[in-house]
Amino acid sequence: MPGSDLAEQVQPQQRQPKRLARSIVQVGADPPQRLLVESRGPPGGVAQAFGDSVPIVVLPGGYPRRLLNITPNFSSFLNYQHVVKWAEQVVLPDAVPDAMRRAFTQVKNGRPRPVLVEIPVDVMREEVADGWTYTPAPRLRVAPDPRAVTEVAAALVAAERPVIYAGQGVHYAKAWDQLRELAITN
Repeated sequence: MPGSDLAEQVQPQQRQPKRLARSIVQVGADPPQRLLVESRGPPGGVAQAFGDSVPIVVLPGGYPRRLLNITPNFSSFLNYQHVVKWAEQVVLPDAVPDAMRRAFTQVKNGRPRPVLVEIPVDVMREEVADGWTYTPAPRLRVAPDPRAVTEVAAALVAAERPVIYAGQGVHYAKAWDQLRELAITN
């Protein structure tokens, strides 16, 4: 998107958003909390991204408001709730900026997981009032108890045959060298 730090992707298949986000991390680019994904269909790929702790914002289009939540129409908001960290359905155009602020706050903080904002197609066609300003949410980090880290480090150093199970956090932190050094040292 010109003039922003967001990468916009339209993905017709559910597996693609997760693959795209994982690829960005594996090549050492910024973590994909900066990725907007418009996705259609069943939540299979988003569920996989949830299991893999991939932080993406999923923006599925919804049925027009007059047809929302009527059987047999599919509702991403209702059906994705168990495979996303947070979900919201926007039914008023003026609520879009606040919904997007909440979505990016969720995707940037806490455990990395997908978040979802469903916007009905008739809401997408309406104008959002001017005069609002987006202020990016701060990125809050938590850290383990330093004493616990010391204890784990001592146990790892004392282990005769240690096993290192490293996840995506190594990619997000760009800590490849530190992981390699730890593995070689032991």
